[in-house]
Amino acid sequence: MPPTLHIAAAILLNDRQQLLLVRKRGTTAFMQPGGKVDPGEQSLEALIRELQEELGLVITAEAATFLGNHQAPAANESGFRVECALYQVAMRAGDQAVPAAEIEEAVWMAVDEPDDLPLAPLTRDVILPLLRQKLLTP
Repeated sequence: MPPTLHIAAAILLNDRQQLLLVRKRGTTAFMQPGGKVDPGEQSLEALIRELQEELGLVITAEAATFLGNHQAPAANESGFRVECALYQVAMRAGDQAVPAAEIEEAVWMAVDEPDDLPLAPLTRDVILPLLRQKLLTP
């Protein structure tokens, strides 16, 4: 079994049901905002820290809804898998995601339309199908 990276990631949707994706400097794959969980840190603490560091978003624990743990091959670390604590995070009106730290680019992608962006396996194979099912189910 490949070594595992423990991460926390956010589903951030705008009012047009577009998903915020980020791309780290020196990489090609777009993925959910978030990052590695430090030793001794809870996944939600890591997510709050990463969203602040990488996008300047200040969120509270109450704004995050846990959606379960999901696994996929790591996008940027060959031979590794990610174990992701996934949260849906409610953005407040006026929140702006501004790329910082190692984030080179942030884009909004329509959930219900195919896109030609290169996506991380977790985003492509787990999160988008989950969102499409959720958004299409009345």
